[in-house]
Amino acid sequence: MLPLRFSLILLIFASASPCPARHPSGESSPEGLGKISFSNSCLAPAQPALLKGIAQLHSFQYAAAEKAFAESKEADRQCAMAYWGLAMSSYRPLWDGANEKAIAKGHSYLEKIQTDWPITPREQEYISAIKIIFGNNRRLGDDRIAEYSKAMGQLSRHYPDDGEAQAFYALSLLALPSRGDDTAIRRQVIDILTRLSASQPQHPGAVHYLIHAADTPELAPQGLTAARRYAKIAPDSSHALHMPAHIFVRLGLWQESIDSNLAAAAAAAEATQQQMGEAQYQLHAMDFLNYSYLQMGEQAKALQVIADLNKVPGSSVGVLTNVRVNLTARTLLELHRWKEALALAPDGDPDDQQMVYLLHTIAAARMGDATLAGENLKSLKQSSKHDRHKDKFAEDYRRKVAEAWVDFAKAKRDRAVTKIRAAADMQDKDDPGPFGVTAREMLADMLLDLHQPVPALAAYEAVLKLGPNRFNALYGAAIAAEMASDSGKAQIYFSKLRENCPPQADREELQKIKTASAAAH
Repeated sequence: MLPLRFSLILLIFASASPCPARHPSGESSPEGLGKISFSNSCLAPAQPALLKGIAQLHSFQYAAAEKAFAESKEADRQCAMAYWGLAMSSYRPLWDGANEKAIAKGHSYLEKIQTDWPITPREQEYISAIKIIFGNNRRLGDDRIAEYSKAMGQLSRHYPDDGEAQAFYALSLLALPSRGDDTAIRRQVIDILTRLSASQPQHPGAVHYLIHAADTPELAPQGLTAARRYAKIAPDSSHALHMPAHIFVRLGLWQESIDSNLAAAAAAAEATQQQMGEAQYQLHAMDFLNYSYLQMGEQAKALQVIADLNKVPGSSVGVLTNVRVNLTARTLLELHRWKEALALAPDGDPDDQQMVYLLHTIAAARMGDATLAGENLKSLKQSSKHDRHKDKFAEDYRRKVAEAWVDFAKAKRDRAVTKIRAAADMQDKDDPGPFGVTAREMLADMLLDLHQPVPALAAYEAVLKLGPNRFNALYGAAIAAEMASDSGKAQIYFSKLRENCPPQADREELQKIKTASAAAH
């Protein structure tokens, strides 16, 4: 017969054995979302949803991540990291940050974490860091973003083998407020994430954030490997399907951009219909599709993207108006459809209206109507006065470009060239991005119209250096080279344009090339 005390010990162990264990490995491969490793104090039943939510955070699937973290906390009411995840789902560092409503929401989640819950010192550092963002219900400010990044930097140094600490620290660096040259920070992020990818090859955040870090003309080649891996690592995320296009567009890889965004738009629409996403994912993919089709000479498809905006599920009227104005204005400017541009109504918020008034000013000037160009410049300035959320840089840029074209229309050619060149220099310093006609390209167009082909060619080539394979820049460079009697260079640019465009391409310029080629033979 066993002693009574030993019998009680056996009884205690027997009754405790069915309870879920804490401190599991925290390593998982959420289906279609990549593989992460995140040890934590939550019970085993809470692990799958917790790790899935973290993986979804790394692909910016915030709505889906929030549902996963909610499921995790239901499985373990004392899972502190599930509440941390819910707060993280309310903060979108590279998008809109967190408004007052999101800050209040994140704050409420963190307030539910109790001091007597099982929380390791490492977990407490994660919680304390995000509390900097959600410390109160005021609007998010730059100081809190910087302090959060500093805290994540300390956490990443305390736990150098914690891949999540490295990934979220890298993301926090990308979110630091800045204007101008941030190349040093981007290189730092690329270094962090390159090491993380080496140790965790299937980590979704490592490739995703590296793409963001490399999203500049100078660094884009360093993001190409990550771009071609990300969709394979996280194929169930619409954002992972889309994100590689940031690098493809930077490098002028138009067909790869189109393939990525067709898949992303379809996946995003399905996710929205299942209440697991938002319309912005599909709209963002359509933005890239419209632009990429234009660069491949497929104007009918580019215009169809705009027509299809009405089919996007879950979008508000205001958001759809903003996207439609952006895409339409860009398309008409790219195609040089000046009469249609003048017919575009200045709908939407003040920012949308200013975009249309700028387009009107350019279109009127290109048609030689100085009076109409001047009137639209006045409307642009008036609309800017009523914009409560104005971007000073955007305001200055639009005004400079519009004034240059008004001067051009008034035959004040030297002054027009000086002003548009100043706008181009201003824009280049801020990285104009690859998504439209830049001031540098307008300078080239202006010089070509003034029958100055040599400086026009130099300006087009400068555009192509920042935005390889842009249709208008290739075509303009070819025309400028022809005017400058450099037939060899003209043929190089014409050949590149034909190489980029598929047989079904229907832009008018391509027909001119075919006609000229036939006449030459």
